[in-house]
Amino acid sequence: MKLVLTGIQGSGKSTQGNLLSKQLKLPYLSTGHIFRQIVKGKTQLARYIKTVMNAGLLIPDEKTIEIVNDYISRKEYRRGYILDGFPRTLIQAEKFKNNVDKFIFIDIPDKEALWRISYRNDTERDDERLEAIRQRIESFNTLTRPVLEYYEKQAKLVEIDGSQSIKEVNEDKS
Repeated sequence: MKLVLTGIQGSGKSTQGNLLSKQLKLPYLSTGHIFRQIVKGKTQLARYIKTVMNAGLLIPDEKTIEIVNDYISRKEYRRGYILDGFPRTLIQAEKFKNNVDKFIFIDIPDKEALWRISYRNDTERDDERLEAIRQRIESFNTLTRPVLEYYEKQAKLVEIDGSQSIKEVNEDKS
């Protein structure tokens, strides 16, 4: 089974991904994890990813697609996986070479996400941090909403109310 989890920052993707990983006995990974693994290396790709990330930029779509496709073609992901944070744009969704079974959208209001992140990171509550979070939420709403429509047209979209308790979200079979 190949699952993708998406939602704005603070929606609970990581929590649900780890729970589902244990329940379904499938590996859970995020694009952040993939990029952090690559950056540990001494390759030209590692240097490129590190430079782009250190500049505060997103890895371009084509490079992200290439990296994710290569990464999940490894033996440990052949039986399936739970992927967090990809595809993030319509271009990524259209060029993703894996046949995703379900695209799970954990939906929470923007204000709820801001509250959760502030509570979770209460030592980093300065205005700059809050503005960065707002920017990521806006990017999600702008770039990823079309991806939801893409998977909805394929009858693969599952929408879950992420404002429920962790247990209720995990048990939601929407």
